Amino acid sequence: MTTNTKSLDGVLIKKAHKKTRYTQKEIESLRQCADPDTGPKYFLDNYFYIQHPVKGQLLFSPFQFQEKLVESYHAHRFNINMLPRQTGKSTTAAGYLLWYAMFNPDVTVLIAAHKYQGAQEIMHRIRYAYELCPDYIRCGVTSYNKGSMEFDNGSRIVSQTTTDNTGRGMSISLLYCDEFAFVNPNIAKEFWTSISPTLATGGKAIITSTPNSDEDQFALIWKEACKRFDEHGNDTEIGVNGFFAYTAHWSEHPERDEAWAKEERGRIGEERFRREHECEFLIFDETLINSVKLSELEGINPLRNLGQTRWYKDCHSKMTYVVSLDPSLGTGGDYAAIQVFELPTFEQVAEWQHNLTPIQGQVRILAEITKTIKEQTEASGDNTQIYYSVENNAIGEAALVAIKDYGEEHIQGMFLSEPIRKGHVRKFRKGFNTTHKTKMSACAKFKHLLETGKLTIRSKPLVSELKNFVAHGTTYGAKTGEHDDLVMSMLLNVRMQQILADWDPAIYEKMKDLQTETVLPMPIFVSV
Repeated sequence: MTTNTKSLDGVLIKKAHKKTRYTQKEIESLRQCADPDTGPKYFLDNYFYIQHPVKGQLLFSPFQFQEKLVESYHAHRFNINMLPRQTGKSTTAAGYLLWYAMFNPDVTVLIAAHKYQGAQEIMHRIRYAYELCPDYIRCGVTSYNKGSMEFDNGSRIVSQTTTDNTGRGMSISLLYCDEFAFVNPNIAKEFWTSISPTLATGGKAIITSTPNSDEDQFALIWKEACKRFDEHGNDTEIGVNGFFAYTAHWSEHPERDEAWAKEERGRIGEERFRREHECEFLIFDETLINSVKLSELEGINPLRNLGQTRWYKDCHSKMTYVVSLDPSLGTGGDYAAIQVFELPTFEQVAEWQHNLTPIQGQVRILAEITKTIKEQTEASGDNTQIYYSVENNAIGEAALVAIKDYGEEHIQGMFLSEPIRKGHVRKFRKGFNTTHKTKMSACAKFKHLLETGKLTIRSKPLVSELKNFVAHGTTYGAKTGEHDDLVMSMLLNVRMQQILADWDPAIYEKMKDLQTETVLPMPIFVSV
């Protein structure tokens, strides 16, 4: 007979290294559990008990999508799963992890959860199932506590909160990351950077979560896993990063129907429903741009890089090009940024960003960009128009001096300045002055153009900044620790576009619904 002993927590466990006499039927069951191909399914179907919140103790009866989930765990070395909330993803994983440790000797299973409570909850499910397994199935235990358990086959299961040091120094056979999308982005990035090399020698990884931000570490891994094609462009089962991606729709849960969905939408709202149950990457901060639109923006790789300037498309004749510089000190703090747009297509052409380029260098970059536009379109003669400008607030004054010293005659195009408005008494300065009023007006215009599909942005860095460009009281700005320099240059560009629209019918046609009833005065510009 099997000898049981009590752990420190007072629960029954199987004592390690004790000889046991098995019946033929028990041997056959053990053999089926240990089968390297069908073992996980057999174990979960016959010996994995769960604690149902309403029904209490139940033998796990997986839904179809949970069976597919287990199959993916077993068939692929690297798994990433994006599943709706409360669909049993952690419970399913707990069953597989227990099977893996008991029927594979000398392995280390690491559970990394985004919170301590989450780590303990998964361990509780594993412990609960282990304690209800018959002795002829389960391994003997050499160590048994809330955060870990070790078996007499040399295997162990360890649960920890995800930090940048989690798992460091461990030889991990199977890594399970629970709700990875909700780990602090900086910690998640550092954790993944440090843990990945430990898996390079043959370890497995299972990453499971409901989506959160579309730029966190979970989202980055997921998107790469969804790129399933080889070097020839043929479809593959595995993503380009080696991960197998699996997701399930809420309707695959047999207890959820349209009536449930309607009630849930009413309770938590449409956007939250789409994130938590439709598994869509949506932004829930009060961003300037609608979260649904942000989820659709991805950006593209540059067509070419000329120095630090990213060019996304070639310039063409008979077009108007708008070049905006938002300057900085260039001492390693805020970034200087340049945006280039083509009108009347309203398409992003190029972009530049740097925080260590002095103001004089920023002006040289501006000149190089306008020169490149001129060279690409010079065959068209005078049909191509180039306008450039700078923000003249604070450091912008130094930029104006730098432009004067560089020589406006050496910058292709016309220096566009905002008109002096009726009633304003300030002394005229070239460029554009940003106030709270002009910034919010530009925000509204940019929001409209982008959300209605009239304006096209191609820059991945700009898309990234927009996802962190959120409401702060009565204005918008970058989240703490983030930058908004590309966005601010974009807003300056939109202000320039708005002025040009009053004098170019083709530009006006796209922006006419943004015009005021008052006819604006003629813009002030300097031609070279």
